[in-house]
Amino acid sequence: MIQILQAQERVLELRRLLNHHNYLYYVKDTPEISDESYDALLRELRQLEQEYPSLVIPDSPTMRVGAEPLKAFGVITHRKPLLSLANAFSKAELQAWVKRIEKLLPGEEFTFVCEHKMDGLAVAVTYEDGQLSTGATRGDGVEGENITANLRTIRSLPLSVANQSPEHFEVRGEVFLPKANFEQLNLKRDKAGLPLFANPRNAAAGSLRQLDPRVTAQRPLDIYVYALGWADGSQLPASHWDTMERIKSWGFKLNPYNRHCRSLQEVEQYYDEWLEKRHTLPYEADGVVIKINDLAQQERLGSAAREPRWAIAFKFPAHQATTILKDIGISVGRTGTLNPYAILEPVFVGGVIIRQASLHNEEDIQRKDIRIGDTVVIQRAGDVIPQVVGPVLEKRPHNASVFSIETKLKGADGLSHCPVCNSLIRKSPGEVMYYCPNATCPAQLAEKLEHFVSKSGMDIKGMGEQLAVAFLAEGLVKNVADIYSLEVSQLAARDRMKNKSAVNLIDAINKSRKRPLTNVIFALGIRHVGLESATVLAQNFGTLKALFEADQAQLKIIPGIGDKIAESIITYFTEPQNRETVNRLIQVLETPPVTPDNSTGTDPLAGTEFVITGTLAGMTRQQAWDRITAAGGTYKTDLTKKTRFLVAGQEAGSKLTKAREMGIEILTEDQFIILIEKPVTEPQPRLF
Repeated sequence: MIQILQAQERVLELRRLLNHHNYLYYVKDTPEISDESYDALLRELRQLEQEYPSLVIPDSPTMRVGAEPLKAFGVITHRKPLLSLANAFSKAELQAWVKRIEKLLPGEEFTFVCEHKMDGLAVAVTYEDGQLSTGATRGDGVEGENITANLRTIRSLPLSVANQSPEHFEVRGEVFLPKANFEQLNLKRDKAGLPLFANPRNAAAGSLRQLDPRVTAQRPLDIYVYALGWADGSQLPASHWDTMERIKSWGFKLNPYNRHCRSLQEVEQYYDEWLEKRHTLPYEADGVVIKINDLAQQERLGSAAREPRWAIAFKFPAHQATTILKDIGISVGRTGTLNPYAILEPVFVGGVIIRQASLHNEEDIQRKDIRIGDTVVIQRAGDVIPQVVGPVLEKRPHNASVFSIETKLKGADGLSHCPVCNSLIRKSPGEVMYYCPNATCPAQLAEKLEHFVSKSGMDIKGMGEQLAVAFLAEGLVKNVADIYSLEVSQLAARDRMKNKSAVNLIDAINKSRKRPLTNVIFALGIRHVGLESATVLAQNFGTLKALFEADQAQLKIIPGIGDKIAESIITYFTEPQNRETVNRLIQVLETPPVTPDNSTGTDPLAGTEFVITGTLAGMTRQQAWDRITAAGGTYKTDLTKKTRFLVAGQEAGSKLTKAREMGIEILTEDQFIILIEKPVTEPQPRLF
């Protein structure tokens, strides 16, 4: 009895010491003891807990090394939704946001809190009676993945908090991987022969979503808390800034670069300062988050389109760097287009090593005067897609060479050939792109098959790029119609495909037989026929057979089709192999017929143009488009003067700002559903 009491006393002391040193090292950056001394304390505690299992508790520092692998992630419903932020891309847009706040808070003064928009993973962490209870990802804003075990491994996140904290509360924060830690992690992976992480955010997100928390524990993750989600049983400050100071006193780590700004001018100065110094930050950041400081004002401002009116993200310009353009390669797209791309001397841009980048087309290359051998400016558009901005002319070498697709692909016969199938390339009058006319070109077949089974096409789950290429290589399919001749026995006989996977894939294929006509037409991959054109064609012809038998005159008179698309459709259906494929599809598909659109305009939504931005919670983008067309409306991907409604989902982008500037009516998803189910002719209330 005496021994266990002594052990208990020592365990409590060790936990106090380890939590104290964790806080000093990971939150305050002021360690008092060496790593070796810390490890000795941890080893002693672990040994005592092994000897006396009854003394083990969930918030022990030993729990940070990771629990047993999770069976699967559960779901946690957020008590208060995690909203996404609207974006501003210029000072004019930021100023417009402030003016809207002034209109909504007439005569009131307000201040701001500025924070870095860190490139990590948003999480919500709940504490009960001072102990870490649950942790979840943002998810769809309403429900997130339960990653409690993985969050426990982050040493800067307290497992227990000070006594003066509320009885039950939630903090929200950003889990991230510091740049230095990211580089060290990739060095270790490189030495171990493992694939490198693309960037710190991907590494952080992947680490938090490990089914085995022991793997997460080996990743040097960090967290900054940026908000109090909610709290019970405690009197809290009236402002966001003071609330964050209170949270800091409970033992949470806050970003030291946060700033309370008294005016818009101070906000802009903060942005300019960090735009200049962003490269010095120890983590990746893509902008500044600006919040109204007063919490009562935040409450009155509320939210719209799943975005708080009281906050906005002012984004930094895209990351840029310079490197050498070593060569220009040419790939073949699914419609046969020959697409030039830059082959670069590897360069680090915004946390990612870039070796290739988009060049659009030959005309764009010539317009920008980009030459092989140039030093070129590279940027990640939207901090994602690498693009060549242009050459640095003062660094141009004397032997830099002008690029030409015809010259690049010229053979011994003096003619230009497809780099994949060797067919003679073509370029139609008035078009920018060269293309390979061979419908059986292997490069086209692989991409056509991938496009055909895509979510916007036939939506055959489980059959992506890898299987498409494998099926072509193995001779299981030679064109898209062959998919519907596949059998379970054929697939199960393949290496690395079990019977259950084969059954699931055949079930997905059979389910796709009833896809809407719009998706079937889009899935064919006809040049210039996107989802919008496919919808128009479905509404006008009703069946694939009717479209297949249409002539150019019938096509050209349809509004929104025109000569170019009509000619492309006829060219597609004239090609013998395409005719055979479509005839087979007509036989095997069970596509519901569409009633041809003979609208007289009496439908309240007839001709009403919609644009959708962001992610919808209750339906896919395609389902939303289907509901629009079923109600007599039309949809576009870009805003125009004819656009009447913008449907704003989660994480709506710059279109939301543009719609406000254009005076276009903005609908939440719920308002959109009500409108579609009960169309009205009166304008809907315009949201902020």
